Amino acid sequence: MAFSPENRKGTMSGILFVAIFAAGATYIAGLGPVKALGLSPLVIGIVMGIFYANTLHNQTPVEWHPGITFSGKKILRFAIVLYGFRITFQEIAAVGMDGFLVSLIMLSSTLILGSWLGTKIFGMEKDTSILTASGAAVCGAAAVLATEPVLKAEEYKTAVAVSMVVLFGTISMFLYPVLYTTLIENATGFLHMTAREFGIYVGGTIHEVAQVVAVPASVPGSPKEMADAAVIVKMTRVIMIAPMLIILGLYLAWEAKKAGGESGGKMKLVIPWFAVYFIGVAGFNSLHLLPQNLVDIINEVDTFLLTMAMTALGMGTIFAKFKGLGLAPVYTALSMFVWLVVGGFIVTKVIVEVL
Repeated sequence: MAFSPENRKGTMSGILFVAIFAAGATYIAGLGPVKALGLSPLVIGIVMGIFYANTLHNQTPVEWHPGITFSGKKILRFAIVLYGFRITFQEIAAVGMDGFLVSLIMLSSTLILGSWLGTKIFGMEKDTSILTASGAAVCGAAAVLATEPVLKAEEYKTAVAVSMVVLFGTISMFLYPVLYTTLIENATGFLHMTAREFGIYVGGTIHEVAQVVAVPASVPGSPKEMADAAVIVKMTRVIMIAPMLIILGLYLAWEAKKAGGESGGKMKLVIPWFAVYFIGVAGFNSLHLLPQNLVDIINEVDTFLLTMAMTALGMGTIFAKFKGLGLAPVYTALSMFVWLVVGGFIVTKVIVEVL
């Protein structure tokens, strides 16, 4: 359907409106006290968007709504594809088999555990449970955003999942350095971890990339191998988002076909092509054909586009829609947090010692 000049103008105005908010979020995230907390522009953006949605939302011209939706859907997919420029296959290979297995085990177990707990134990509906689990399992808010198009979930469900990721990811960022300096570093036997082992543990269990970077930096005198292992294992989890989304799409198609079989319905397989393109971009980045300064610029642009998507998501989040959810998302996210901290430690120790 062709857009009239008036519709195009309204859509562009909506996109520009979101971009202005995202620019404000980027500025705030760069301020000293906020930066010290490790809060990314994505988190600031969704908070600003939610605040606007629940105060001045009714003042937004209706003509701008398509632009806001475009920012939260189309721009999001493009930003996820560009996220591949943050990864190279060489980095994945450098982490070793132990780091890879820790990533794979923690991602799959957290996703399955969180989805099951949310729906079967705490009574949440399926979309919110899967979104919350994907954020904890893979790479925080970016994973929630990437999973949303596959589920076609409502905005407020995505906002619930992001808020849980932010809450428990932030707790992790402060907890892990304390655990290392007071318990793990000077322990003997099973509780002791080398700097590299702790890096694998951090990268395999903490939510956001920024939080993973912050933990080794918060450990006094931490060796470079701790930070290197943490970041590389984390990026291994990040690239696993693509196969996870493809498998999730296959599972949802199978589930819908099974449910519709009784009524003779058919379900079209939804392949998240942006996830496939994400792997392609990561592969291209692995060839090092572009100069690093250009890749850095692309990553900065990508962060801004992701911030726009988060801001647009927040703008569609009305608190009235949260009624009835209760504390179920908190209980689900808390259970995954305990698994990541305790179960992740055990998995890391066992895998490293076996290999």
